[in-house]
Amino acid sequence: MNFDILIVGGGPAGLSSAIKLAQLAKKNKKELNICVVEKGSEIGAHILSGAVLETKALDELIPDWKSKDSPIKTEAKKDNFLLLTKNKSFRLPTPPQMKNKGNYIISLGNLCRWLAKQAEELNVNIFPGFSASEILFDEKGNKIIGIRTGDQGIDKDGKQLENYQQGYDLLAKQTIFAEGCHGSLTKKLIKKYDLRKNSDPQTYAIGLKELWEIKPENHKLGEVIHSVGWPLDNQTYGGSFIYFLENNQVSIGFVIGLDYKNPYLSPFDEFQRFKMHPKIKKIFEGGKRISYGARALNEGGFQSIPKLTVPGGLLVGCTAGFMNVPKIKGTHLAMKSGIIAAEQIFKNLSSSSLPVEIESYEIELKKSWVWDELYKVRNIRPSFQWGFWPGLIYSAVDTFIFRGKAPWTFKHHEDHKTLKEAENSKIIEYPKPDGIITFDKLSSVFISNTNHNENQPCHLQIKDDKIPIEHNLKNYDAPEQRYCPAGVYEIVRVGETKEPKLQINAQNCVHCKTCDIKDPYQNINWVPPQGGEGPKYPNM
Repeated sequence: MNFDILIVGGGPAGLSSAIKLAQLAKKNKKELNICVVEKGSEIGAHILSGAVLETKALDELIPDWKSKDSPIKTEAKKDNFLLLTKNKSFRLPTPPQMKNKGNYIISLGNLCRWLAKQAEELNVNIFPGFSASEILFDEKGNKIIGIRTGDQGIDKDGKQLENYQQGYDLLAKQTIFAEGCHGSLTKKLIKKYDLRKNSDPQTYAIGLKELWEIKPENHKLGEVIHSVGWPLDNQTYGGSFIYFLENNQVSIGFVIGLDYKNPYLSPFDEFQRFKMHPKIKKIFEGGKRISYGARALNEGGFQSIPKLTVPGGLLVGCTAGFMNVPKIKGTHLAMKSGIIAAEQIFKNLSSSSLPVEIESYEIELKKSWVWDELYKVRNIRPSFQWGFWPGLIYSAVDTFIFRGKAPWTFKHHEDHKTLKEAENSKIIEYPKPDGIITFDKLSSVFISNTNHNENQPCHLQIKDDKIPIEHNLKNYDAPEQRYCPAGVYEIVRVGETKEPKLQINAQNCVHCKTCDIKDPYQNINWVPPQGGEGPKYPNM
Protein backbone atom coordinates (compact mmCIF):
# COMPACT_ATOMS: atom_id res chain seq x y z
CA MET A 1 0.00 0.00 0.00
CA ASN A 2 1.45 3.35 -1.08
CA PHE A 3 0.97 6.73 0.58
CA ASP A 4 2.54 10.15 0.34
CA ILE A 5 3.03 10.43 4.11
CA LEU A 6 2.92 7.64 6.69
CA ILE A 7 2.53 8.43 10.40
CA VAL A 8 3.30 5.78 13.02
CA GLY A 9 1.24 6.50 16.13
CA GLY A 10 -2.15 8.07 16.73
CA GLY A 11 -1.24 10.31 19.67
CA PRO A 12 -1.31 14.12 19.79
CA ALA A 13 1.93 14.56 17.81
CA GLY A 14 1.04 12.16 15.00
CA LEU A 15 -2.53 13.43 14.67
CA SER A 16 -1.34 17.06 14.67
CA SER A 17 1.03 16.20 11.80
CA ALA A 18 -1.81 14.53 9.90
CA ILE A 19 -4.21 17.43 10.39
CA LYS A 20 -1.64 20.07 9.42
CA LEU A 21 -0.61 18.19 6.30
CA ALA A 22 -4.25 17.80 5.27
CA GLN A 23 -4.95 21.48 5.95
CA LEU A 24 -2.00 22.54 3.80
CA ALA A 25 -3.04 20.19 1.01
CA LYS A 26 -6.59 21.57 1.05
CA LYS A 27 -5.40 25.17 1.15
CA ASN A 28 -3.04 24.60 -1.80
CA LYS A 29 -5.49 22.40 -3.72
CA LYS A 30 -3.09 19.50 -3.73
CA GLU A 31 -3.99 15.83 -3.30
CA LEU A 32 -2.08 14.19 -0.48
CA ASN A 33 -2.54 10.60 0.64
CA ILE A 34 -1.90 10.54 4.39
CA CYS A 35 -2.01 7.43 6.58
CA VAL A 36 -1.92 7.06 10.38
CA VAL A 37 -1.35 3.60 11.87
CA GLU A 38 -2.08 3.02 15.56
CA LYS A 39 -1.36 -0.16 17.55
CA GLY A 40 -4.28 0.38 19.96
CA SER A 41 -7.67 -1.10 19.16
CA GLU A 42 -8.95 2.44 18.67
CA ILE A 43 -7.49 5.92 18.81
CA GLY A 44 -7.04 6.77 22.48
CA ALA A 45 -7.00 3.18 23.71
CA HIS A 46 -3.31 3.36 24.65
CA ILE A 47 -3.22 7.05 25.59
CA LEU A 48 -2.47 7.81 29.24
CA SER A 49 -1.66 11.20 30.73
CA GLY A 50 -2.60 13.46 33.68
CA ALA A 51 -3.52 15.76 32.03
CA VAL A 52 -3.61 19.54 32.14
CA LEU A 53 -3.43 20.95 28.62
CA GLU A 54 -1.78 24.17 27.58
CA THR A 55 -3.65 25.04 24.38
CA LYS A 56 -0.86 27.03 22.70
CA ALA A 57 -0.28 24.50 19.90
CA LEU A 58 -3.96 23.60 19.55
CA ASP A 59 -4.77 27.29 19.08
CA GLU A 60 -2.36 27.30 16.13
CA LEU A 61 -3.62 24.04 14.64
CA ILE A 62 -7.38 24.49 15.04
CA PRO A 63 -8.05 28.13 16.04
CA ASP A 64 -11.83 27.56 16.30
CA TRP A 65 -11.59 24.39 18.43
CA LYS A 66 -14.02 25.82 21.00
CA SER A 67 -16.81 25.76 18.41
CA LYS A 68 -16.11 22.18 17.29
CA ASP A 69 -17.57 20.25 20.24
CA SER A 70 -14.16 19.43 21.65
CA PRO A 71 -13.75 17.43 24.90
CA ILE A 72 -11.84 20.38 26.42
CA LYS A 73 -14.36 21.62 28.98
CA THR A 74 -12.82 22.12 32.43
CA GLU A 75 -10.67 25.20 32.91
CA ALA A 76 -8.03 24.98 35.64
CA LYS A 77 -9.10 27.40 38.36
CA LYS A 78 -6.84 26.88 41.38
CA ASP A 79 -3.33 25.54 41.94
CA ASN A 80 -2.11 23.85 45.12
CA PHE A 81 1.49 22.73 45.64
CA LEU A 82 1.97 20.62 48.76
CA LEU A 83 4.89 19.21 50.70
CA LEU A 84 3.79 16.02 52.44
CA THR A 85 5.20 14.37 55.54
CA LYS A 86 3.76 11.08 56.76
CA ASN A 87 0.77 12.67 58.50
CA LYS A 88 0.87 16.37 57.64
CA SER A 89 0.85 18.64 54.60
CA PHE A 90 2.36 22.08 54.06
CA ARG A 91 1.35 24.39 51.27
CA LEU A 92 4.29 25.79 49.32
CA PRO A 93 4.39 28.62 46.77
CA THR A 94 3.45 27.24 43.37
CA PRO A 95 6.50 27.30 41.05
CA PRO A 96 5.83 29.54 38.03
CA GLN A 97 6.16 26.60 35.62
CA MET A 98 3.33 24.81 37.45
CA LYS A 99 0.80 27.63 37.39
CA ASN A 100 -2.16 26.60 35.24
CA LYS A 101 -4.20 29.75 34.69
CA GLY A 102 -5.73 29.48 31.21
CA ASN A 103 -5.06 25.73 30.94
CA TYR A 104 -7.63 22.92 30.84
CA ILE A 105 -7.99 19.65 32.73
CA ILE A 106 -8.64 16.95 30.14
CA SER A 107 -8.61 13.30 29.22
CA LEU A 108 -5.80 13.08 26.67
CA GLY A 109 -7.35 9.91 25.25
CA ASN A 110 -10.56 11.78 24.53
CA LEU A 111 -8.62 14.69 23.01
CA CYS A 112 -6.92 12.23 20.64
CA ARG A 113 -10.26 10.69 19.69
CA TRP A 114 -11.50 14.18 18.84
CA LEU A 115 -8.34 15.03 16.90
CA ALA A 116 -8.77 11.82 14.92
CA LYS A 117 -12.29 12.93 13.98
CA GLN A 118 -10.91 16.27 12.75
CA ALA A 119 -8.29 14.41 10.71
CA GLU A 120 -10.81 12.05 9.14
CA GLU A 121 -12.99 15.01 8.13
CA LEU A 122 -9.93 16.16 6.16
CA ASN A 123 -9.72 12.72 4.45
CA VAL A 124 -6.80 11.35 6.48
CA ASN A 125 -6.71 7.54 6.53
CA ILE A 126 -6.55 6.23 10.11
CA PHE A 127 -5.95 2.53 10.73
CA PRO A 128 -6.18 1.50 14.40
CA GLY A 129 -5.37 -2.05 15.46
CA PHE A 130 -2.17 -2.29 13.40
CA SER A 131 1.17 -2.45 15.18
CA ALA A 132 4.24 -1.28 13.27
CA SER A 133 6.70 -4.12 13.72
CA GLU A 134 9.46 -3.39 11.23
CA ILE A 135 11.05 -0.46 9.39
CA LEU A 136 11.43 -0.89 5.63
CA PHE A 137 14.51 0.46 3.87
CA ASP A 138 15.57 0.91 0.25
CA GLU A 139 17.92 -1.49 -1.49
CA LYS A 140 20.98 0.26 -0.08
CA GLY A 141 19.59 -0.07 3.45
CA ASN A 142 19.90 3.62 4.27
CA LYS A 143 16.66 5.38 3.29
CA ILE A 144 13.38 4.59 5.05
CA ILE A 145 10.61 3.73 2.59
CA GLY A 146 7.88 2.73 5.06
CA ILE A 147 6.96 0.16 7.70
CA ARG A 148 5.61 -3.38 7.93
CA THR A 149 2.73 -4.13 10.26
CA GLY A 150 2.86 -7.18 12.50
CA ASP A 151 1.62 -10.59 11.43
CA GLN A 152 -1.60 -11.82 13.02
CA GLY A 153 -2.38 -15.45 13.94
CA ILE A 154 1.06 -16.69 15.03
CA ASP A 155 1.14 -19.09 17.99
CA LYS A 156 3.58 -18.91 20.91
CA ASP A 157 5.96 -21.29 19.13
CA GLY A 158 6.04 -19.13 16.01
CA LYS A 159 3.77 -21.37 13.92
CA GLN A 160 0.96 -20.08 11.72
CA LEU A 161 -2.59 -20.64 12.96
CA GLU A 162 -5.75 -21.01 10.85
CA ASN A 163 -6.44 -17.28 11.21
CA TYR A 164 -2.93 -16.30 10.09
CA GLN A 165 -2.73 -12.97 8.31
CA GLN A 166 0.54 -11.59 7.00
CA GLY A 167 1.42 -8.02 7.90
CA TYR A 168 1.11 -5.22 5.35
CA ASP A 169 3.92 -3.23 3.78
CA LEU A 170 2.99 0.45 4.01
CA LEU A 171 5.21 2.58 1.77
CA ALA A 172 5.60 6.37 1.77
CA LYS A 173 7.79 9.23 0.59
CA GLN A 174 8.30 10.25 4.23
CA THR A 175 7.54 8.37 7.46
CA ILE A 176 6.81 10.31 10.67
CA PHE A 177 7.57 8.36 13.83
CA ALA A 178 5.14 9.46 16.56
CA GLU A 179 5.22 6.34 18.74
CA GLY A 180 5.22 8.03 22.14
CA CYS A 181 7.80 7.59 24.87
CA HIS A 182 10.48 4.96 24.16
CA GLY A 183 9.02 3.87 20.84
CA SER A 184 10.00 0.37 19.71
CA LEU A 185 10.88 1.45 16.15
CA THR A 186 12.47 4.69 17.34
CA LYS A 187 14.88 2.61 19.45
CA LYS A 188 16.05 0.92 16.25
CA LEU A 189 16.43 4.23 14.41
CA ILE A 190 18.47 5.75 17.23
CA LYS A 191 20.82 2.79 17.17
CA LYS A 192 21.10 2.43 13.38
CA TYR A 193 21.76 6.13 12.70
CA ASP A 194 23.53 6.91 16.02
CA LEU A 195 21.04 9.70 16.67
CA ARG A 196 22.28 10.23 20.25
CA LYS A 197 25.84 10.91 19.16
CA ASN A 198 25.60 14.55 20.24
CA SER A 199 23.03 14.30 23.03
CA ASP A 200 22.73 12.89 26.54
CA PRO A 201 20.98 9.58 27.25
CA GLN A 202 17.23 9.88 27.65
CA THR A 203 16.01 9.57 31.24
CA TYR A 204 12.54 8.46 32.26
CA ALA A 205 9.89 8.24 34.94
CA ILE A 206 6.97 5.91 35.40
CA GLY A 207 3.58 7.55 35.75
CA LEU A 208 0.70 5.65 37.38
CA LYS A 209 -2.84 6.94 37.19
CA GLU A 210 -6.33 6.15 38.41
CA LEU A 211 -9.63 7.74 37.44
CA TRP A 212 -12.18 8.06 40.24
CA GLU A 213 -15.74 9.21 40.65
CA ILE A 214 -16.02 10.85 44.07
CA LYS A 215 -18.77 12.22 46.30
CA PRO A 216 -20.05 15.63 45.11
CA GLU A 217 -19.22 17.26 48.45
CA ASN A 218 -15.56 16.27 47.99
CA HIS A 219 -15.32 17.54 44.42
CA LYS A 220 -13.78 20.91 43.53
CA LEU A 221 -14.21 21.44 39.79
CA GLY A 222 -11.09 22.81 38.12
CA GLU A 223 -8.77 22.42 41.11
CA VAL A 224 -5.21 21.22 40.53
CA ILE A 225 -3.10 19.66 43.30
CA HIS A 226 0.54 18.61 43.04
CA SER A 227 2.63 17.23 45.87
CA VAL A 228 6.22 16.29 46.67
CA GLY A 229 7.74 14.53 49.66
CA TRP A 230 6.16 11.55 51.40
CA PRO A 231 6.03 8.63 50.71
CA LEU A 232 9.31 8.95 48.77
CA ASP A 233 12.67 9.41 50.48
CA ASN A 234 14.89 12.42 49.84
CA GLN A 235 16.98 10.54 47.26
CA THR A 236 14.06 9.56 45.01
CA TYR A 237 12.58 12.01 42.52
CA GLY A 238 8.83 12.07 42.14
CA GLY A 239 5.49 13.46 43.18
CA SER A 240 1.75 13.34 42.66
CA PHE A 241 -1.04 15.02 40.75
CA ILE A 242 -4.76 15.30 41.48
CA TYR A 243 -6.97 16.96 38.85
CA PHE A 244 -10.69 17.61 39.36
CA LEU A 245 -12.57 16.95 36.11
CA GLU A 246 -16.24 17.34 35.20
CA ASN A 247 -18.94 14.86 36.33
CA ASN A 248 -17.42 14.47 39.83
CA GLN A 249 -14.44 12.68 38.30
CA VAL A 250 -10.87 13.02 39.56
CA SER A 251 -7.59 11.98 37.96
CA ILE A 252 -5.03 10.97 40.56
CA GLY A 253 -1.54 9.88 39.73
CA PHE A 254 1.98 9.36 40.98
CA VAL A 255 5.24 9.83 39.06
CA ILE A 256 8.59 8.34 40.09
CA GLY A 257 11.89 8.96 38.32
CA LEU A 258 13.35 5.71 37.00
CA ASP A 259 16.78 6.70 38.28
CA TYR A 260 15.71 5.52 41.75
CA LYS A 261 18.35 3.51 43.60
CA ASN A 262 16.59 1.07 45.93
CA PRO A 263 15.74 -2.22 44.15
CA TYR A 264 13.01 -2.89 46.75
CA LEU A 265 11.05 0.20 45.67
CA SER A 266 7.72 -0.57 43.99
CA PRO A 267 6.25 2.41 42.09
CA PHE A 268 2.78 0.83 42.18
CA ASP A 269 2.86 0.35 45.95
CA GLU A 270 4.25 3.84 46.53
CA PHE A 271 1.24 5.16 44.64
CA GLN A 272 -1.18 3.10 46.72
CA ARG A 273 0.53 4.17 49.94
CA PHE A 274 0.36 7.83 48.90
CA LYS A 275 -3.45 7.62 48.75
CA MET A 276 -3.54 6.77 52.46
CA HIS A 277 -2.17 10.17 53.49
CA PRO A 278 -4.85 11.91 55.63
CA LYS A 279 -4.95 14.91 53.24
CA ILE A 280 -5.48 12.67 50.23
CA LYS A 281 -7.57 9.82 51.60
CA LYS A 282 -10.48 12.05 52.61
CA ILE A 283 -10.96 13.16 48.99
CA PHE A 284 -11.63 9.59 47.87
CA GLU A 285 -13.59 8.16 50.78
CA GLY A 286 -16.99 7.03 49.55
CA GLY A 287 -15.81 7.21 45.93
CA LYS A 288 -15.38 4.59 43.23
CA ARG A 289 -12.30 3.77 41.20
CA ILE A 290 -13.13 3.62 37.48
CA SER A 291 -9.87 2.94 35.67
CA TYR A 292 -6.15 2.38 36.13
CA GLY A 293 -3.08 2.60 33.90
CA ALA A 294 0.65 3.24 33.79
CA ARG A 295 3.12 4.61 31.23
CA ALA A 296 6.75 5.62 31.07
CA LEU A 297 7.44 9.28 30.32
CA ASN A 298 10.50 11.22 29.20
CA GLU A 299 12.43 13.33 31.70
CA GLY A 300 15.65 14.12 29.83
CA GLY A 301 14.41 17.35 28.28
CA PHE A 302 16.60 19.63 26.20
CA GLN A 303 19.93 17.84 26.52
CA SER A 304 18.44 14.43 25.66
CA ILE A 305 16.78 15.38 22.36
CA PRO A 306 18.42 13.22 19.66
CA LYS A 307 19.02 14.14 16.04
CA LEU A 308 15.48 14.28 14.68
CA THR A 309 15.78 13.43 11.00
CA VAL A 310 17.03 10.47 8.98
CA PRO A 311 16.78 9.71 5.27
CA GLY A 312 13.09 9.15 4.64
CA GLY A 313 11.87 9.78 8.20
CA LEU A 314 11.73 12.01 11.23
CA LEU A 315 10.82 11.94 14.94
CA VAL A 316 8.05 13.97 16.60
CA GLY A 317 6.47 14.24 20.04
CA CYS A 318 7.36 12.04 22.97
CA THR A 319 9.23 9.52 20.84
CA ALA A 320 11.76 12.33 20.36
CA GLY A 321 11.58 13.33 24.04
CA PHE A 322 9.59 16.58 24.00
CA MET A 323 8.56 17.00 27.63
CA ASN A 324 8.76 19.97 30.01
CA VAL A 325 9.37 18.18 33.31
CA PRO A 326 8.98 21.14 35.72
CA LYS A 327 5.76 22.08 33.97
CA ILE A 328 4.64 18.40 33.95
CA LYS A 329 3.43 18.90 30.39
CA GLY A 330 4.41 17.59 26.99
CA THR A 331 1.25 17.58 24.87
CA HIS A 332 1.64 21.16 23.63
CA LEU A 333 5.29 20.47 22.72
CA ALA A 334 4.39 17.20 20.99
CA MET A 335 1.67 18.88 18.94
CA LYS A 336 3.90 21.77 17.92
CA SER A 337 6.67 19.41 16.81
CA GLY A 338 4.10 17.56 14.71
CA ILE A 339 2.91 20.82 13.16
CA ILE A 340 6.43 21.93 12.24
CA ALA A 341 7.21 18.50 10.79
CA ALA A 342 4.10 18.69 8.62
CA GLU A 343 4.94 22.19 7.39
CA GLN A 344 8.46 21.22 6.40
CA ILE A 345 7.42 17.98 4.72
CA PHE A 346 4.72 19.77 2.72
CA LYS A 347 7.13 22.53 1.74
CA ASN A 348 9.58 19.95 0.41
CA LEU A 349 6.89 17.84 -1.25
CA SER A 350 5.89 20.93 -3.19
CA SER A 351 9.42 21.50 -4.47
CA SER A 352 10.62 20.06 -7.76
CA SER A 353 12.79 17.42 -6.09
CA LEU A 354 11.97 15.93 -2.68
CA PRO A 355 15.09 15.77 -0.49
CA VAL A 356 15.85 12.39 1.04
CA GLU A 357 16.13 13.92 4.52
CA ILE A 358 13.95 16.82 5.72
CA GLU A 359 16.74 18.58 7.63
CA SER A 360 14.79 21.84 7.69
CA TYR A 361 12.45 20.28 10.29
CA GLU A 362 15.08 20.35 13.01
CA ILE A 363 16.29 23.80 11.92
CA GLU A 364 12.78 25.27 12.17
CA LEU A 365 12.06 23.47 15.44
CA LYS A 366 15.13 25.10 16.99
CA LYS A 367 13.76 28.51 15.98
CA SER A 368 10.40 27.82 17.65
CA TRP A 369 9.08 28.36 21.17
CA VAL A 370 9.50 24.60 21.79
CA TRP A 371 13.29 24.88 21.87
CA ASP A 372 13.28 28.03 23.98
CA GLU A 373 10.88 26.51 26.52
CA LEU A 374 12.93 23.33 26.92
CA TYR A 375 16.24 25.22 27.13
CA LYS A 376 15.07 27.41 30.01
CA VAL A 377 14.21 24.43 32.25
CA ARG A 378 17.05 22.11 31.15
CA ASN A 379 18.88 22.12 34.52
CA ILE A 380 15.95 21.60 36.88
CA ARG A 381 15.34 17.85 36.62
CA PRO A 382 19.04 16.81 36.66
CA SER A 383 19.66 18.97 39.75
CA PHE A 384 17.60 16.49 41.79
CA GLN A 385 20.30 13.84 41.40
CA TRP A 386 21.87 15.62 44.41
CA GLY A 387 18.75 14.86 46.48
CA PHE A 388 15.36 16.46 47.09
CA TRP A 389 16.31 19.54 49.11
CA PRO A 390 19.45 20.50 47.11
CA GLY A 391 17.44 20.02 43.91
CA LEU A 392 14.56 22.16 45.19
CA ILE A 393 16.92 24.95 46.26
CA TYR A 394 18.85 24.89 42.99
CA SER A 395 15.59 24.91 40.98
CA ALA A 396 14.48 28.09 42.78
CA VAL A 397 17.84 29.75 42.07
CA ASP A 398 17.81 28.66 38.43
CA THR A 399 14.23 29.89 37.96
CA PHE A 400 14.26 33.20 39.81
CA ILE A 401 17.90 34.34 39.54
CA PHE A 402 19.32 32.78 36.37
CA ARG A 403 15.86 32.63 34.73
CA GLY A 404 16.89 29.52 32.84
CA LYS A 405 20.02 31.11 31.38
CA ALA A 406 22.73 29.70 33.68
CA PRO A 407 26.09 29.40 31.86
CA TRP A 408 26.15 25.62 32.30
CA THR A 409 24.09 22.59 31.38
CA PHE A 410 23.89 19.57 33.67
CA LYS A 411 24.35 16.08 32.27
CA HIS A 412 22.04 13.07 32.44
CA HIS A 413 22.78 9.43 33.22
CA GLU A 414 21.19 6.17 32.11
CA ASP A 415 18.44 5.00 34.46
CA HIS A 416 19.30 1.30 34.29
CA LYS A 417 22.69 1.94 35.88
CA THR A 418 21.45 3.49 39.13
CA LEU A 419 20.23 0.53 41.22
CA LYS A 420 22.19 -0.43 44.32
CA GLU A 421 22.62 -4.09 45.07
CA ALA A 422 19.99 -5.63 47.35
CA GLU A 423 22.42 -6.38 50.16
CA ASN A 424 23.20 -2.65 50.40
CA SER A 425 19.57 -1.55 50.27
CA LYS A 426 16.75 -1.25 52.77
CA ILE A 427 13.77 -3.58 52.34
CA ILE A 428 10.53 -1.58 52.01
CA GLU A 429 7.48 -3.08 53.71
CA TYR A 430 4.26 -1.98 52.00
CA PRO A 431 0.85 -2.19 53.70
CA LYS A 432 -1.69 -4.63 52.31
CA PRO A 433 -4.39 -3.02 50.14
CA ASP A 434 -7.78 -2.44 51.76
CA GLY A 435 -9.79 -2.82 48.54
CA ILE A 436 -11.46 0.55 49.21
CA ILE A 437 -8.80 3.22 48.72
CA THR A 438 -5.82 1.01 47.93
CA PHE A 439 -5.72 -2.01 45.63
CA ASP A 440 -3.49 -4.80 44.34
CA LYS A 441 -1.94 -5.00 40.88
CA LEU A 442 -4.20 -7.65 39.39
CA SER A 443 -7.47 -5.92 40.26
CA SER A 444 -5.95 -2.74 38.84
CA VAL A 445 -4.95 -4.40 35.57
CA PHE A 446 -8.52 -5.73 35.31
CA ILE A 447 -9.99 -2.21 35.16
CA SER A 448 -7.43 -1.14 32.54
CA ASN A 449 -9.31 -3.43 30.13
CA THR A 450 -6.02 -5.05 29.16
CA ASN A 451 -6.27 -8.05 26.86
CA HIS A 452 -3.72 -10.20 25.04
CA ASN A 453 -4.13 -13.52 23.28
CA GLU A 454 -1.96 -15.87 25.34
CA ASN A 455 -1.17 -18.10 22.35
CA GLN A 456 1.21 -15.73 20.56
CA PRO A 457 4.95 -15.05 20.70
CA CYS A 458 5.83 -13.24 23.94
CA HIS A 459 6.23 -9.52 23.23
CA LEU A 460 8.56 -9.19 26.24
CA GLN A 461 11.71 -10.67 24.81
CA ILE A 462 14.42 -11.89 27.19
CA LYS A 463 17.77 -11.62 25.42
CA ASP A 464 19.68 -13.93 27.79
CA ASP A 465 17.66 -16.47 29.81
CA LYS A 466 20.38 -16.77 32.44
CA ILE A 467 20.44 -13.13 33.50
CA PRO A 468 17.09 -12.98 35.39
CA ILE A 469 18.18 -15.59 37.93
CA GLU A 470 21.99 -15.53 37.89
CA HIS A 471 22.24 -11.72 37.98
CA ASN A 472 18.94 -9.90 38.62
CA LEU A 473 17.75 -12.21 41.39
CA LYS A 474 21.19 -12.69 42.89
CA ASN A 475 22.26 -9.05 42.90
CA TYR A 476 18.99 -7.06 43.05
CA ASP A 477 16.38 -9.53 44.36
CA ALA A 478 14.67 -9.50 40.94
CA PRO A 479 13.58 -5.83 40.74
CA GLU A 480 11.34 -6.57 37.74
CA GLN A 481 8.84 -8.02 40.23
CA ARG A 482 8.47 -4.53 41.68
CA TYR A 483 9.14 -1.96 38.95
CA CYS A 484 6.48 -3.54 36.72
CA PRO A 485 3.11 -1.95 37.64
CA ALA A 486 1.05 -4.83 36.26
CA GLY A 487 2.35 -8.05 37.85
CA VAL A 488 3.94 -9.26 34.63
CA TYR A 489 7.15 -10.62 36.17
CA GLU A 490 7.24 -13.23 38.92
CA ILE A 491 9.93 -15.41 40.44
CA VAL A 492 8.42 -18.87 40.93
CA ARG A 493 9.93 -22.00 42.48
CA VAL A 494 9.53 -25.12 40.34
CA GLY A 495 10.26 -28.83 40.61
CA GLU A 496 11.46 -30.86 43.57
CA THR A 497 14.52 -28.66 44.00
CA LYS A 498 12.40 -25.49 44.03
CA GLU A 499 14.81 -23.79 41.69
CA PRO A 500 13.85 -20.17 40.98
CA LYS A 501 12.53 -19.32 37.54
CA LEU A 502 11.31 -16.08 35.95
CA GLN A 503 7.67 -16.35 34.90
CA ILE A 504 6.36 -13.75 32.46
CA ASN A 505 2.62 -13.04 32.56
CA ALA A 506 2.65 -11.11 29.28
CA GLN A 507 -1.14 -10.96 29.14
CA ASN A 508 -1.05 -8.45 32.05
CA CYS A 509 1.19 -5.95 30.25
CA VAL A 510 -0.20 -2.39 30.10
CA HIS A 511 2.51 -1.30 27.63
CA CYS A 512 4.24 1.11 30.02
CA LYS A 513 7.72 -0.03 28.77
CA THR A 514 9.32 0.40 32.20
CA CYS A 515 10.95 -3.04 31.98
CA ASP A 516 12.71 -2.12 28.74
CA ILE A 517 14.10 0.99 30.44
CA LYS A 518 14.92 -0.05 34.02
CA ASP A 519 16.26 -3.60 33.70
CA PRO A 520 19.83 -3.26 35.06
CA TYR A 521 21.32 -5.46 32.32
CA GLN A 522 19.08 -4.15 29.50
CA ASN A 523 17.99 -7.73 29.00
CA ILE A 524 14.31 -7.08 28.22
CA ASN A 525 13.21 -5.92 24.77
CA TRP A 526 9.62 -4.68 24.55
CA VAL A 527 8.11 -5.19 21.09
CA PRO A 528 4.48 -4.70 20.02
CA PRO A 529 2.15 -7.68 20.44
CA GLN A 530 -0.58 -8.36 17.90
CA GLY A 531 -2.24 -5.15 16.76
CA GLY A 532 -5.22 -4.00 18.79
CA GLU A 533 -4.11 -5.72 21.99
CA GLY A 534 -3.04 -4.22 25.30
CA PRO A 535 -5.01 -1.79 27.45
CA LYS A 536 -8.18 -0.10 26.31
CA TYR A 537 -8.37 3.05 28.38
CA PRO A 538 -11.82 4.64 28.40
CA ASN A 539 -11.26 8.21 29.62
CA MET A 540 -7.59 8.46 30.56
